[in-house]
Amino acid sequence: MSWQQYVDEHLMCDIGGQGIYLFAAAIIGHDGSVWAQSSTFPAFTPQEITDIMNDFAEPGSLAPTGLFLGGVKYMVIQGEPGALIRGKKGGGGATVKKTNQALIIGVYDEPLTAGQCNMIVERLGDYLIDQGL
Repeated sequence: MSWQQYVDEHLMCDIGGQGIYLFAAAIIGHDGSVWAQSSTFPAFTPQEITDIMNDFAEPGSLAPTGLFLGGVKYMVIQGEPGALIRGKKGGGGATVKKTNQALIIGVYDEPLTAGQCNMIVERLGDYLIDQGL
């Protein structure tokens, strides 16, 4: 399966047949290289990926400044130190799951909920970790 298929079929999929989807998703290497992304994924800066990777190395470092993706600021709300970052902005937010080689990123907006976004991103991230990726 190609990386684009993972994005298209596992991240940008219909949630429970309800006709709701993530707003955007991507799989990005730890070095900031794009492995695959949805057409709606924002153009991010290398610094934004560096800041995310720094937070995985030093959990809590994003909390004072926020999580930025494509220039959009998300308030860091919770996560798992070194493994997961969750951000919130209005009725939407973002989830970033770190695997051995990549970042799985999902961005959502209403009517999708934070819990649904977390489930989608974390499920793929856990699968890839189990595969050694």
